[in-house]
Amino acid sequence: MKLAVLLMGVLCGSLSAAFIRWSTAPSLVLALYRMACTVALLAPAAWRHRKELAGLSRRERLLCLASGAALGLHFATFFQAVKTTSIAAAAVLVDMEVLFVALASAAVFRRKLPPLAWLAIVLAFGGAVVMALADFAGGGGTLRGDRLAVLSAMCISVYTLIGSVCRRTMSTTAYTCLVYTAALGTLLALNLAGGMPLAGYGGKNLATALAMAVFCTLLGHSVFSWALKYFQPSFVSTTRLLDCVFSAAWGALLFSEFPTAQAVLGGAAVILGVVLYTGSEARGENGRRA
Repeated sequence: MKLAVLLMGVLCGSLSAAFIRWSTAPSLVLALYRMACTVALLAPAAWRHRKELAGLSRRERLLCLASGAALGLHFATFFQAVKTTSIAAAAVLVDMEVLFVALASAAVFRRKLPPLAWLAIVLAFGGAVVMALADFAGGGGTLRGDRLAVLSAMCISVYTLIGSVCRRTMSTTAYTCLVYTAALGTLLALNLAGGMPLAGYGGKNLATALAMAVFCTLLGHSVFSWALKYFQPSFVSTTRLLDCVFSAAWGALLFSEFPTAQAVLGGAAVILGVVLYTGSEARGENGRRA
């Protein structure tokens, strides 16, 4: 049952790129609207959990703020990536998150990675380079979007790692309320720093942001936060790999976006690398249990 809920979260989250393409607002503004709608929808739940929120330690609050900042930066970079590259490329590259989680675990937590894991990382990063070269060969116009998608993957990996720590002691509601509020503050600061007008984009963009808040955030990201209490961070990140498959399907069906053969080859290498890493992770877990 828990796995089914996690898969539902992946499916809902995969709608994000399609909503971004439908929107006519600047990417930073749309991301801000999305988080504003999310925080507003969560306000009643935050009130019910006010005692838990008031009782959090300073460390827990700071971790949530850091996680929210990383999430806000993820939204900012991913939304712009979808605007400047193909949906398939953005979705595949951002799903390299699991590999950044692995690298961070090795660098920060001194975790030893088996040879198969390192092979998987090299394969996935090689696939990302192939995808980037495919865009460069096509004129280079979408190469910036590819770079933003990789940066977005780095940001979401930080969010996932911090969330795995916070969720050991915090409820999903308390954690997401603080994190989404911090993400909203981060996006507001980015918009103000960039001099973006915050109003005048019409009802279509407000409706799009509300739909993203419901489907992609509350039924997507919140489900991932919930799952961190029951699954390993690497497993949650890997399950989200299905997002790129669903997102690419939406891109083909709704916007007639079909990747080139070289992009498909690179994307397949990325996916294969993540799958191999998952296999090495599963074997490591089984070995530790034995």
